[in-house]
Amino acid sequence: MKIDGYDVLRHGLQVLAFCCVVAVFTTMIWPGGGYLRQLLYSVCIGGLTWLTIEFGRLLVPPEQCHREPDSASHGWPKGWRGLLLTAIGIAVGFFGGSRLAAGLLGETARTPVHDLRLALLVTIAAGVIASFYFHARGRQAALQAQAAAAERDAAQARLMLLQSQLEPHMLFNTLANLRALIGADPASAQQMLDRLGDYLRATLGGSRATLHPLEDEFERLADYLELIAVRMGPRLTYRLDLPDALRAAKVPTLLLQPLVENAIRHGLEPQVAGGSVWVSAQAMADDAGGTRLALQVRNSGAPLAAPLPGADGAPGRSFGLIQVRERLRTLYGAQATFELIADNAGHTCANIIFPLQ
Repeated sequence: MKIDGYDVLRHGLQVLAFCCVVAVFTTMIWPGGGYLRQLLYSVCIGGLTWLTIEFGRLLVPPEQCHREPDSASHGWPKGWRGLLLTAIGIAVGFFGGSRLAAGLLGETARTPVHDLRLALLVTIAAGVIASFYFHARGRQAALQAQAAAAERDAAQARLMLLQSQLEPHMLFNTLANLRALIGADPASAQQMLDRLGDYLRATLGGSRATLHPLEDEFERLADYLELIAVRMGPRLTYRLDLPDALRAAKVPTLLLQPLVENAIRHGLEPQVAGGSVWVSAQAMADDAGGTRLALQVRNSGAPLAAPLPGADGAPGRSFGLIQVRERLRTLYGAQATFELIADNAGHTCANIIFPLQ
């Protein structure tokens, strides 16, 4: 375990500023020596006190310190260990710093006992105040980091729960399609069953991760669409447009499959002639100078029943779309947008935008 260099510099500057304030009060107590003399004493005493505590905490076991998770900093000691280290630091700072300042000033006269006691009281008060400040700051940072880690764990658990609900939903829908095809066209049902096995081997094994490359997402979409094409035949046409520059972009697993499934079920299947599905991805700049990923699933066929998804009875209330919306909210919060709209040609468009990773 080590002390972070940035923290040491930041603490040192804070101690220096505190010493300047202490020197003002000591000058008021002993005005004859002047502010610069009192400042030198204050810096020497405060500096040695701080250095003793700053590096002395390395001797305290890390589990007995207020540490931030995944931080290189050793943290501030808890309980009696922090009190003991503070007392040692004040003692070293007072006796060592006084001698150091006197030597730098060339002072050899013995300090009166009354002044010595008063100086010790000032040093103790200043040391306790400064130590309490650093201890409180360290404890607060550790608590905030622990709360953030707990929030991340809760979000991860929520994502896994949503994903675990989505996988069997997709499987049950596919099996229902297979059951309907068995009686009407056994040969096609056999072909669909073979493709289903290949699709499940490729999909379910990799779907346990929270994120995966966009290239993998498009490959799973191609497998799924080929699976559905066994049943729909020429009634289904599709196109997948993925720029090479976006193949490695990280996206939530099984993000687009519910949108494609929704497009086929509500847009294409009700039409005798079927229709087309287009899936595309593009990068776009945002107002803050960053880059966002825009994904779209567009389908022909039956027009959108309601322009604003999310209301009762609107297309946006289907299980798969609710899952997509919840997963985006959990992963990206307000940074992600999801809308289901009708374009000028009457096609239904599911649009997703979130920060590009």
